[in-house]
Amino acid sequence: MTLNISKTGHFITVENIYKAKVRLKGVAEHTPLQLNYNLSEKYGCNLYLKREDLQVVRSYKIRGAYNKMATLPKAVLEKGIVCASAGNHAQGVALACRKLGVYGKIYMPSVTPLQKVKKVKLFGKNKVEVVLVGDTFDDSYNEAKKDATENEKSFIHPFNDHRVIEGQGTVGSEILEDCEKSIDYVFVPIGGGGLASGLGSYFKQLSPNTKIIGVEPMGAPAMKESLEKGECVQLEKINSFVDGAAVKRVGEKTLKICRNVIDDMILVPEGKVCTTILQLYNEEGIVAEPAGALTIAALDFYKEKIKDKNIVCVISGSNNDITRTEEIKERSLLYEGLKHYFVIRFPQRAGALREFLNNILGETDDITHFEYTKKHNREAGPAIVGIRVQEKKDYEGLITRMEKFGVSYRCLNDDPLMYAMLV
Repeated sequence: MTLNISKTGHFITVENIYKAKVRLKGVAEHTPLQLNYNLSEKYGCNLYLKREDLQVVRSYKIRGAYNKMATLPKAVLEKGIVCASAGNHAQGVALACRKLGVYGKIYMPSVTPLQKVKKVKLFGKNKVEVVLVGDTFDDSYNEAKKDATENEKSFIHPFNDHRVIEGQGTVGSEILEDCEKSIDYVFVPIGGGGLASGLGSYFKQLSPNTKIIGVEPMGAPAMKESLEKGECVQLEKINSFVDGAAVKRVGEKTLKICRNVIDDMILVPEGKVCTTILQLYNEEGIVAEPAGALTIAALDFYKEKIKDKNIVCVISGSNNDITRTEEIKERSLLYEGLKHYFVIRFPQRAGALREFLNNILGETDDITHFEYTKKHNREAGPAIVGIRVQEKKDYEGLITRMEKFGVSYRCLNDDPLMYAMLV
């Protein structure tokens, strides 16, 4: 069902986005718009991928960061700039500092993976100082704002700034410049809303019939809830797995613009994002970060509307930490219903496990996790058992057999607290 969004008439002008495009020459790449034959056939449409994962800092963030900094007065830049980020924005600001010869102080959470910290230092060279502080982005943000205020430095916001939005809007200008067909839908990932605001503004003025579909992770629906209520909503808690698009609160400026340019919103489960990351890598050779895979993951929820249409999906970034691969696989299997965890009470007698294997497991079922400690002086002892099935429907047969043979079990998949504690 289409989201009911009241229009306000507020957007970024084409002129300002074009000026940003001129500033970005030689700084940001004009990334490819590629027709993907595999996905086009799968969804019965002409599906183009806007490859911001191939950007110089492997995300679109350099566009907005550089445009903002390049428009600041020289006297302001000489005092230095400050930003807070856990990833892509930090890398964009770092490269902008290096290009402009500006000193920057970048605050990042102390838990930020070393790989991301190294990339920021690589792009910024001797123009950037990284400060690791706090356990969350909010902690880093507060410290960065404090620094900016006390030392009269300019704070480079990741999304709630018109100059940043103008820079992100150049993604939209490149799409319209490169696509020879009339575009029916553009799917764009949304975190704070900077990319959607800029891209959407450009399209609504030059291609008003194109529908702009915003995509958020299900665990962080800040924009969707804000659009529905007509005001910025502060989420109490979020699932931060899709870190490039997981914010508790969108920007006041981006909300005003998104109310005018977004036609519909889709929430995508984090497990579906993981499945899509693996598919993009295995089938397309594309390394996408969770936020970068959002738009492709959303297509299954919109497939009837996009048949025979011309579609663009923005792949927003590829800064994915390889150490997350096992977690991504696990989340995907759980979402697809192919992996199940149980607490099973085994009789403490010889042959009990063999009976379980013979009577309960199907021909293609596989035990992937088994954790058991023998309890003395008890008739039964609990074990944590992970079972992978080959097809989702095989789960029903597994449960049927456990019931038939009187196995005492408890499924952990639908109990997040117990799953987190035991697995």
